[in-house]
Amino acid sequence: MTNPLLSTWNTPFEIAPFDLIKDEDFLPAFEAALAEDLAEVEAVATNPDAPSFANTIEGLMKTGQALDRVAGAFYTVAGADSNPAREEIMREMSPKLAAHGSSIYGNKQLFARIQAVWDQRDRLDLSDEQQRVLMLTHRNFVRAGAALEGEADARMKEIKSRLAVLGTEFTQNLLADERDWFMPLAEDDLEGLPDFAIAAARAAGEEKGQDGPVVTLSRSIIVPFLQFSPRRDLREKAFASWTARGANGGDTDNRAIAAEILKLREERAQLLGYETFADYKLETEMAKTPDAVRGLLMDVWEPAKAQADKDAEVLTQMMHDDGINADLAPWDWRYYAEKRRKAEHDLDEALLKPYLQLDRMIEAQFACANRLFGLEFAPLDIPLYHADCRAWDVTRNGEHVAVFIGDYFARGSKRSGAWCSAMRAQAKFPEVQAPVVINVCNFAKSDPALLSYDDARTLFHEFGHALHQMLSNVTYESVSGTSVARDFVELPSQLYEHWLEVPEVLQEFATHAETGEAMPAEMLEKVLGAANFDMGFATVEYVASALVDLAFHEGAAPTDPMSKQAEVLADLGMPAAITMRHATPHFAHVFAGDGYSSGYYSYMWSEVMDADAFAAFEEAGGAFDPEMAKSLEANILSMGGSVDAGELYERFRGRLPGVEALLKGRGLAA
Repeated sequence: MTNPLLSTWNTPFEIAPFDLIKDEDFLPAFEAALAEDLAEVEAVATNPDAPSFANTIEGLMKTGQALDRVAGAFYTVAGADSNPAREEIMREMSPKLAAHGSSIYGNKQLFARIQAVWDQRDRLDLSDEQQRVLMLTHRNFVRAGAALEGEADARMKEIKSRLAVLGTEFTQNLLADERDWFMPLAEDDLEGLPDFAIAAARAAGEEKGQDGPVVTLSRSIIVPFLQFSPRRDLREKAFASWTARGANGGDTDNRAIAAEILKLREERAQLLGYETFADYKLETEMAKTPDAVRGLLMDVWEPAKAQADKDAEVLTQMMHDDGINADLAPWDWRYYAEKRRKAEHDLDEALLKPYLQLDRMIEAQFACANRLFGLEFAPLDIPLYHADCRAWDVTRNGEHVAVFIGDYFARGSKRSGAWCSAMRAQAKFPEVQAPVVINVCNFAKSDPALLSYDDARTLFHEFGHALHQMLSNVTYESVSGTSVARDFVELPSQLYEHWLEVPEVLQEFATHAETGEAMPAEMLEKVLGAANFDMGFATVEYVASALVDLAFHEGAAPTDPMSKQAEVLADLGMPAAITMRHATPHFAHVFAGDGYSSGYYSYMWSEVMDADAFAAFEEAGGAFDPEMAKSLEANILSMGGSVDAGELYERFRGRLPGVEALLKGRGLAA
């Protein structure tokens, strides 16, 4: 029987035929695609003709098409709809894929050809994008260890293989802890919870096969519980389990895994001639050095901590007024912050949430993209990997631009968090291909689905990433879409969040789930007025995580990461009632792969730019200024990684920004 993963996809827009794919198809498809890719790469490496950009760099770009399709389909479902069979495939494939990558980057004949093209680059008639692709290809091979010989070369392959295994184990341990824990609630335990939180708890109980409501470790369920439940004992129990993910002992404990990952990263960097992993990792980012990262983070830390300390005094007094004569604890902060927000801003999330319907917010993000970039979105009825998924045909002036898929609801088979990925990226070589882009979120499921304001920001954030993929207009896939410096990739996503806060957007799309009425002007004013509420807390929990990540990688790898984490937080004077947003055992950004290792700071680096970039719209004709929208697309969204990130920003804004716009935007400026 023909494997659908290896057949021609005669589907709308050549989407993976998820209705035909079975789990048992993945491994044989991977094996066949890996073998095909190796043969294609070997043909490039052994080409008897003299090395040229066309037969070497472009030759390499033509390889691995089948592998890209198989991996794109598999890792889409493995992250968003896992099961034991898919988890086993991940465990089996992670070292194989690492070894496959090592065999390509370690191919001496291939690297010799790339080096030969690189050496004659000044004599070649290359376009600017081709020069950039050549530079990045050569640099990637060097940084992957292509120039290593003998024992160092062999050891690099071992390290990469082991890191792939450890990253998979870290992810699956975290998913297991998140999936397995829940706290049943008696009817009396629902006291104080708003209707939307009760509905989400009941839906979660049904998914877990329980007779009543439960609290799970999904952020969209546990955060409202911590905000609204007056039961301090239950808040403490839930919070303890939430922060203990990956640190519960037994087979799913991630602490030893984190230590081994850090040690291997240090060795990897030193094999390549770098003193530390942070030196290695940051060399290719906008920040360039650990000192630059630390400088930014500390510029933000001091005012954020000062604000958080002031807020802690207020919340402590509120708790004492309730007759609880104890120190403010992390499981108290959200509860009293919510009460304070209601008192000071007269803003009750229970009253706000019915105005933030998921479907209406999706309409809002589409409408903004239409006004800014002329994109139109028509629903598609195609087989997808889960019944919760929805798809749209994205067009402009009648021309197909992309397929956009949204997978919005939390479930036990989905890893936590929110992300954007491309099953297929935009490219014009070796043939023209339009992107297939997916946004995955973890919102509580209800009818209708209602969002918190933070959820709505997440929705817009991930769609900003999607626009970066969909509006990409480059020749080569290797520099397409979000293939940019890590501390630049969050600029489009964080910038797009600003359009949620444009008053006319909320006036049109924030309509009540039951009455259909628009959000009252008074409430809209309160929402926008409270946009920076509790920003000291939010900034401290984030910056603490970023500084711990940096500390892990800018010196000798700690033998005990938990002790190092405690040391860093103590030196910072971390407020006792605030924890890191992502403690080490569940810090998937850093330990599930290399993506954000030494790079968790990048959200803040990008925020410096996004605050400044939105100010450019405000200084022009407003949020929907057509000339600024054209400039944003032309200089940033369409360019991918085809030009240096700093140069792209300067083309758009005329200069690089300082931290002042960020502090002002967060309400932390002096």
